[in-house]
Parts: sequence; structure tokens; C-alpha cells
Amino acid sequence: MTENLYGNTPCYLGGKKVSLKEKNYSDRDVLVYGVPWEGAVTWGDYTGCELGPKVIRLNSARYSGYLPELNHMDVLQHYTIGDLGDIDVVPADTLETMSRIEDFSSEVWKTGKFPVAFGGDHGITYPIVKALSEVVDGKVGIIHLDAHYDNHPDYDGDKFARSTPFHRIYESESVRNESIVHMGIHGPRNKPETGKYADEVGATTVSVREIRKAGTDLTELARKVYDIASEGTEAVYLSICSDVLDFAFNPGGPVDGNGLTSYELLELVHEFAKLGIRGMDYVEVYPQQDTNDNSSHFVTYAVLYALAGNILKDQAEN
Repeated sequence: MTENLYGNTPCYLGGKKVSLKEKNYSDRDVLVYGVPWEGAVTWGDYTGCELGPKVIRLNSARYSGYLPELNHMDVLQHYTIGDLGDIDVVPADTLETMSRIEDFSSEVWKTGKFPVAFGGDHGITYPIVKALSEVVDGKVGIIHLDAHYDNHPDYDGDKFARSTPFHRIYESESVRNESIVHMGIHGPRNKPETGKYADEVGATTVSVREIRKAGTDLTELARKVYDIASEGTEAVYLSICSDVLDFAFNPGGPVDGNGLTSYELLELVHEFAKLGIRGMDYVEVYPQQDTNDNSSHFVTYAVLYALAGNILKDQAEN
């Protein structure tokens, strides 16, 4: 029987319940944690993304780690998973919550394990990256898979809203802006100033059309993107917003058409991990809008494809 993390919620993918305080994670390869944070809603109404970590875990109980399409790899035969539970966010107190995310993430980075964070809205990425930048001896690069730049200066004065994390990241001296790649960008919910600002700070944009035109074999494109993100850096971080997917593949997320297919996203994630990422997050899953939990289920596919890539990288180095 799968160990429950809290209530009826199992540990992610049948992993072991672990604690930073108790330091009982030494036998784990991957550390998972949730950030059930719903900050300012920038369009429409309450999205329910704070429920993401819980529902992602619930649906992960359905899966093994076996990926027959990846040369019959069984991820869970290679890696053990520890579930750290959720960061204790403070509803309606954004600054305190950002501080808690940074402090918690800093301790996770110091373990040397591979961390996977589940959002929550995309505002969580800034404090996670900030914590990484303070642990790494050098600059950080980021591969950002998203429909949107998420680089607005603020949202009605809120500097940590889901539409702002990359503006905060641009301001960080520990992140090399020329090693930030906004990938999968598409659609008119972006504003002209967001693309202009990304260009001004030196970040690279790879649109959904560029990905589509690369065809079914995305290996070469992934290598070009990774080369940009890794140049002059000591760590590459992967941040995935669910809306990089077309809404046909992402019913429980922001409403954005003309996005990636599930195949395209998984291939890119796998290739990036094969090349070397330090950790990842997956954000903006809205369970209450998704009757069949399709989007929550898909997160586990993305995580397994990333971990499979990590395993191949480890094998190649050893």
C-alpha cells in the first residue's frame, strides 16, 4: 500500500515520505515538493491551481515508472523518490509566502538531490531560482517552456504575481539573462512590451512555430536551446507552465490555443534532461476546471520523461 503524505493523499509515485528537518532522505535520488500557492488572479477568476500538488499526487498513484516507448526504461528501477510534502504557504500574504518558498527551496538544493516542484501558480519559480542561484557557484540559466513570457513588471502593484516571475529573474545578478530561453511562446495573450523586454535584456525567444517547423525529431533544436541556456552558467533550470501545451492537451490549465502537442513537450523535456538540468518545476495546473484530471495526470508523464533523461545522462557519464 502506498504511504499517505497527509489525509488521503499518497506520496508522489509511491515514494517515501521524507523531511528536511529529519534529514531522512539520504537514500532518495529525487525530492518532490508541492507549492500550493494561488496568488493574484490576472485574468478571470480563481483558478484552483493551489490544488495542483494534491491532485497531481493523487493521480500519480495510477502509474509505474515503466516507459516502453523509451527503450523499455523503468525509471523507478533506477531512481528512488522522496516526497517532502508541501511548503506551508500563507494565503493572502505574498511576501511571507515568497520568503518561505525561497527558504525551503534553499534547503532542498543543498541536499544535492534532483528536485521537482509542483505549483501553484508561476510566481513560485522566482524564489526557487533565487534559492538555486545562492547555492550554485556561478550563474544560472533557465529553459522556460510557456505560452507567455511572464515578465510583466507587476500586476496591479504585485511584483510576485504569476505574470511577473521572469521580470524578477531578469533583475537577479546570479542569473545570466543571455542564458534564459523562453520556449513555446505563442498567442495574443502576450503583450508587445513583453516580447520587447525579453529581447532588450538578452533573453532568447523560441516560438511555437519554430518548434513545429523543426518536425518530429526535436533533438537538434533541443541541443541549440540547451547550448544557449548552459553557456556561461553552472546550472540549467527547467520551468514548465501547463499552457505551453495547446488547450486540446491541457484542459485543466490556462486557455491558450496553438500550443505544443503532448509529444512535443515530452520530447523536449527528455532531451533537455539528457543534456543536464539541475531541477524543474511544473506549474499552472487547474484541477477544478478539469473533470477527468487530464492535466494533472500529464504532469507525471513529464516528470518521468525528465527522470528518464537524467538516467541516460548518468549512464553516459559513468
